[in-house]
Amino acid sequence: AKEWMELDHLVIVCGHYKGIDERFIDLMQPEEVSIGDFVLTGGEVPAMAIADSIVRLLPDVVGGYASVEEDSFYDGLLDCPRYTRPRDVRGLEPPSVLLGGNHAKIDAWRKRMALDATRRKRPDLLEKRGPGL
Repeated sequence: AKEWMELDHLVIVCGHYKGIDERFIDLMQPEEVSIGDFVLTGGEVPAMAIADSIVRLLPDVVGGYASVEEDSFYDGLLDCPRYTRPRDVRGLEPPSVLLGGNHAKIDAWRKRMALDATRRKRPDLLEKRGPGL
């Protein structure tokens, strides 16, 4: 999405049912994109997902760019766990580090948990990042 955001224009061609005519692909040589390993009835929903992922990066679309930089995948990792109010939900509370007010410790916890989540759920993302984690 970051690369597409920089373009002057972007055309998303949506396949329907069985896809797009191969002659179009041969003639136009488009960048082909998949949003996952599943089949939908048409490309409209994936096109909307792609458009939304781009638009939210534009200034003033979300609260602030800092919140975009904390999103999943922005730095190639899944997101860390998130906690909201109330503090106690059926005896479950957020980790104490999140309640302590030490922003350096909170940032370190978030990075560690994002890395752990990525290792468990999407190790392929770590392979794309290369060595050095």
